[in-house]
Amino acid sequence: MGIAECEDGAPGQCGRPGPGLWWAEHGSGEPVVLLHGGLADARFFSRNVPALAERFHVYTPDARGHGHTPDRPGAITPDLLVQDIAAFLTTVVGGPAHLAGHSMGGGTALQVALHHPGLVRRLILISASIRPPRPRDPASPWPGLDELVRFLGPCYGEVSPDGEAHFPVVAGKIVTMLTGAPALAQADLGGVSSRTLLMAGDEDAVSLDDTVALYNGIPDAELAIVPGTSHFLLREKPDLCNAIMLDFLTGAPVPAVPPVRRAGDRSSRLR
Repeated sequence: MGIAECEDGAPGQCGRPGPGLWWAEHGSGEPVVLLHGGLADARFFSRNVPALAERFHVYTPDARGHGHTPDRPGAITPDLLVQDIAAFLTTVVGGPAHLAGHSMGGGTALQVALHHPGLVRRLILISASIRPPRPRDPASPWPGLDELVRFLGPCYGEVSPDGEAHFPVVAGKIVTMLTGAPALAQADLGGVSSRTLLMAGDEDAVSLDDTVALYNGIPDAELAIVPGTSHFLLREKPDLCNAIMLDFLTGAPVPAVPPVRRAGDRSSRLR
């Protein structure tokens, strides 16, 4: 899950489209959509948007129940998050975009790429996993939930139309979703047709084993382990992370010498 700091940059434009998501947008050029992690919001990308917006039209939607987007009755599920983003790409962006997701947002981005491949150009998965978090205490799905609510509640209350008092409800929904979601079969990863970059911190909350599973499962995936960073690598070393993402989004793959993993024709993945 991502953690939003208590800061809020002024959006270039913002609104609430058909799927009911608030979003901000900056820059011009090819569209890039950034998907934040669980219990975070678009503010998480405040150190990344300016650099990306120099080259791209950057959209940062707040997921349902997060940030400026109100919660709705009922559970929050992976399928609903995917439907929201597919609708966002269709109704707001107006077509396919480069898609980058952090943590929970990475899981959503991956599922959009699998189920709506025509809407995804290049794909960046940051601190993403193919399996739900493993609680340290089997007796509790998330032992630190109370501390999490106390820590993140004030930031949520700064922008949420539901108010800070509603945050424990949303936190409970997200914890239930994340801990109850089934693991994604590695065989399914072969269905990703977008050129894909995987990023993670070397001290990430997501295990390197899970990152390597994604790397091995997604055809011709590219891998960047950012040294000296945690699950919040985008905020801890934004300049380095921005450079890696921009290189991936603007350049073509460099042929490996020798071509150990990428000996085949990659022309279909250069869109």
